Amino acid sequence: MNILSIEKLTKLGKDAPLFKNISFGIDSGEKVALIGKNGCGKSTLLSVIAGEIPADEGKISKNKEAGVAFLHQNPPYNPENSIREHLFAGSSPRLQLIRDYEYACDTGAIEKLDELTRKMDECRGWEYEQEVRSVLQTLGISNLDIKMKELSGGMLKKVGLAQVLIEDCKLLILDEPTNHLDMATISWLEDYLMKTNKALLMVTHDRYFLDNVCSMIYEIDNQTLYSYKGNFSYYLEKKSETQHAAQRNEERIESILRKEMEWLKRGPQARGTKAKARKDAIYAMINREKLQKDKGFEFTIEGRRLGGVILEVDDLNKSFNDTKLLNNFSYTFKKGERLGIFGGNGTGKTTFLNLLTETLTPDSGTIKKGINTHIAYYNQDPPMLYSDTKVIDYMKEAAEVIHLPDGTTLSAVKFLERFGFTSKHLYSPLNQLSGGEKRRVYLVRLLLENPNFLILDEPTNDLDIQTMSILEDFLENYSGCLIVVSHDRYFMDRTIDHMLIFSGNGDICGFAGNSTDYLAFKKNQEQESAKEEKTERKNVVEKTKSAPAKKKRSFKENQEFQSIENEIAELENEKCELEAFFSSGECDPQKIKDANLRYESLCATLENKYSRWEELAAMED
Repeated sequence: MNILSIEKLTKLGKDAPLFKNISFGIDSGEKVALIGKNGCGKSTLLSVIAGEIPADEGKISKNKEAGVAFLHQNPPYNPENSIREHLFAGSSPRLQLIRDYEYACDTGAIEKLDELTRKMDECRGWEYEQEVRSVLQTLGISNLDIKMKELSGGMLKKVGLAQVLIEDCKLLILDEPTNHLDMATISWLEDYLMKTNKALLMVTHDRYFLDNVCSMIYEIDNQTLYSYKGNFSYYLEKKSETQHAAQRNEERIESILRKEMEWLKRGPQARGTKAKARKDAIYAMINREKLQKDKGFEFTIEGRRLGGVILEVDDLNKSFNDTKLLNNFSYTFKKGERLGIFGGNGTGKTTFLNLLTETLTPDSGTIKKGINTHIAYYNQDPPMLYSDTKVIDYMKEAAEVIHLPDGTTLSAVKFLERFGFTSKHLYSPLNQLSGGEKRRVYLVRLLLENPNFLILDEPTNDLDIQTMSILEDFLENYSGCLIVVSHDRYFMDRTIDHMLIFSGNGDICGFAGNSTDYLAFKKNQEQESAKEEKTERKNVVEKTKSAPAKKKRSFKENQEFQSIENEIAELENEKCELEAFFSSGECDPQKIKDANLRYESLCATLENKYSRWEELAAMED
């Protein structure tokens, strides 16, 4: 079933069209990624499709029964609303029904419960409610009465994401959904989007995410939309083939043109039809739209020597509002250190970086910086992003001339041109650049300071894939010390070789390996723990049955308790059948893949069901 159809869509930018006459469609369940350089119009296109800004030309057709949920890069919210009010502000009928039912249960409106219960039965509302509960629980959203203004940046993103995921719709439009999320949440979201039957249109720079989730790639390049039917790896392969073919064709035309120009120089008379046609063909080749090579940008910087003492941390302690973020932490940085920081939102990662850079004072402990250590700190929200200073003036504040490792120099203008900035960009105010362009300027400015200790806090937010690839290439050859905080697993895998794991209770432990190694290690630990808990759970259930009731169940909870045991029994039976299938010797890879996906989903559902059963069983009927 077709969900979305775009026909000859055009949107004008400030100086030129962002895209023109683009057409594509999305079918039910299809997973589509939209990629392109910063400033090419990706976010604008999503906003046009979502109906938030108008197109200049073209037609957008949406399936009326499908429904669309749109996640902005920075989701808007009313700071005075509670999480509950924000989550249930959607317009879908089933979501409104759940909101009304929850309200009736909370306020004891018994006269309305019968009618609402009947409606929940008719529209499979109980199943939908369980899905909503599961999403909120997984994202760590438990207290729905907290005001939105009290949430951290990471939690705001999670609430915004939850609001979109629980919307009763068939098309999700997500603009950079992984920004500001921790790796564990990104891993869960990736799995959720792979399994959901909702269609997906997404902008993201997370290459692992693109590879695992999406089966269709659309790229905006030079105002045109190009399609690649496959995941991101397939896109890279076909893009390379296309570029090589175009380059060979350009070389062939140039070769022909050189010979034809020699013929023209001899001054042949164009009296005959053939001669005139030949001249026309030559001028057509001269005036053709030439291949636009992807300039990209690359950079190196003159090295700065590190001393014997680089950076030493001793017995560092820091707390906020009785929450311990660092507990007697000590660490000595060595030459060539390539360190990644891993931890959930609010565990103290950015606080640690602020302590190292002396923008924050520890409660106790010392930080000793070497006399030759020059730190450059790329933080998440630099004030320059909102400045009206011109790009060229901002860069010249750091350096008029850039010294390169080979002994040559470049002016700030020429250096910026290597980064893909045109004269239009150079003399534009910073606040008029796109988000990714601002970040790129900020990054170049820091590197011009020639640091030998580089700290990057979420450097990949808002950067396009090409820029991140160039940055990764630079960091692989960077000789100084490096600390990276990033939710982008691919970026972390390419740039760091060991990690510090922030637990959130003040304890920090080391891990030898990159982010993929750590996530695999953590998953194995969870699987082992689940095996141990499986046996214990049965004992807990038996004890819970005989335990005295402590709290009275509501009408809604009674109804849930009556059905949950049967649901658990059915799920356990299906789980046993799948386990028997795995040992049956089946060789069909598709069947095995489908069975594995179902088994993982089943285990997660059972975990939630058992946990909920224990809660309900402990209450009084």
